[in-house]
Amino acid sequence: MSTDLHFLTIAEAAGRIRAGTLSPVALTEAYLDRIAALDGTLHAYIRVLAPEALAEARQAEAEIAAGGWKGPLHGIPLGIKDIYNTAGIATTGHSALFRDHVPAEDATTVRLLRAAGAIVLGKLSTFEFAIGGPSFDLPWPPARNPWNLDRQPGGSSSGSGTAVAAGLCAGAMGSDTGGSIRYPAAWCGIAGHKPTYGLVSRKGVLPLAYSLDHAGPMCWTSEDCALMMQVLAAHDPADPASADVPVPDFAAALSGDLSGLRVGLVRHFYEKDAPSGAETIAALEQAVALLSSLGAKVADITIASRAAYTDLCMLIMEAEAFAIHERHLTATPELYGALARRWIMSGAMVPASAYINAQRLRAKLTAELVARMQDVDVLLMPTWGEPASEFGEAASLRLDVAFTMPFNVTGSPALSVCSGFSSDGLPLSMQIVGRHFEDATVLKVGDAFEKAAGLRDHRPAVPLARAA
Repeated sequence: MSTDLHFLTIAEAAGRIRAGTLSPVALTEAYLDRIAALDGTLHAYIRVLAPEALAEARQAEAEIAAGGWKGPLHGIPLGIKDIYNTAGIATTGHSALFRDHVPAEDATTVRLLRAAGAIVLGKLSTFEFAIGGPSFDLPWPPARNPWNLDRQPGGSSSGSGTAVAAGLCAGAMGSDTGGSIRYPAAWCGIAGHKPTYGLVSRKGVLPLAYSLDHAGPMCWTSEDCALMMQVLAAHDPADPASADVPVPDFAAALSGDLSGLRVGLVRHFYEKDAPSGAETIAALEQAVALLSSLGAKVADITIASRAAYTDLCMLIMEAEAFAIHERHLTATPELYGALARRWIMSGAMVPASAYINAQRLRAKLTAELVARMQDVDVLLMPTWGEPASEFGEAASLRLDVAFTMPFNVTGSPALSVCSGFSSDGLPLSMQIVGRHFEDATVLKVGDAFEKAAGLRDHRPAVPLARAA
């Protein structure tokens, strides 16, 4: 049996499990061995659930042997960002404040994954309460980028990005308020899908900003994201923002045929609004050429400026985050790390009038984008204008080259995929954005690109000890 079980995609592992040539127990053991060997260096996990995962794997194996295969996630080991509630298991938000917070029930998404037969390997590290940056004043160290240990993995779903890229889980759950699925996906060279707002429940997920928060999958491929979305996309009356809409067959949509697909290239974002690095732009141009060869029709498109969306997103996020954290931050500010405390406190300075006017402008910009996208099926741009930054507070977010926040403002589905590699071996990124609830189209484009580009065979070589 292959010694690289930890690098199987979900689709590959699911095919072997269903055929009876791969044991869920053997697969889980391969991931646990990989975690034991590398996570002392990478710090992707806050808590590894080895006994529980092995018990779940044995149960999955027995169910499948008895003819009860539940679908592609049955017997697949996943990691869960540690802002998702897990029954009887601490959900900390990577914060001293919630070190002893043990929920009574699973988040809706965790419940859905378990019902589909997925195995929970453990809880993954994050920026504190999904905001701030990689911090060294918290109870657990920040995750590191498996492509270069001196580089950040991005965040806030930092452990999720690191774990998927390094082969410490087959897929992971992330959350995205201003880019926190797509940002680490970009810097860790994986696929990260922010679904349409309301398509995936946030019930049981520690909130950051109610009107901007999204929950979604992070995987090595767009195909794997589609397989996870099939389970995750479901109406949940317990989430007030949950949309009651038909759920497509995400896997069936991955036809590879892009004939006639209309792609709007948002060139002004990365050439004028926030000039990006030459290597990022070159990789995007190669991706455009490849998509064109697959039958897509690419043309430039102009939407509102990047700053118009980003400024709105930051104001709304700060105001809503402070409203959520005000009680704890007032009573026990010392239990927050310095970065998160400073970010959240800034929301106290946002007047109610500014917040209300921001939401009004948000509605206007969203309507404008909906109208512009009548002419195209997807938008294309970098996810992040530069590869991963080095550790250090000054480089913690690099929002000046971020292209993620516009689509938290509009709630549009957005997928980050690896578009190539820099001259020093770091992943470069491309973002595919769709119309509301057309997530299947976004994933179809990402899947077609990945399979044609041939970039998914290149994995990071993680050293056993941190570089000096």
